[in-house]
Amino acid sequence: LAGIAVGLLGAFGLTRFLTSLLFEIEPTDPVSLAAVAGLLAAVAVIACLFPALKATQVEPVEVLRAD
Repeated sequence: LAGIAVGLLGAFGLTRFLTSLLFEIEPTDPVSLAAVAGLLAAVAVIACLFPALKATQVEPVEVLRAD
């Protein structure tokens, strides 16, 4: 969430530069910013989900004995 907040602040700070790169959309379009932030959050959750599910299938005693 902190990375998304910094990215949104950076997007607002670079609006003058982003205006030259965007076609028929405002750099501060709330729908676009929310969609990108939501997509990045979903990817982050999915990236954390798979290792967490795999870790729940291991017995803690076996892991502690291995160390």
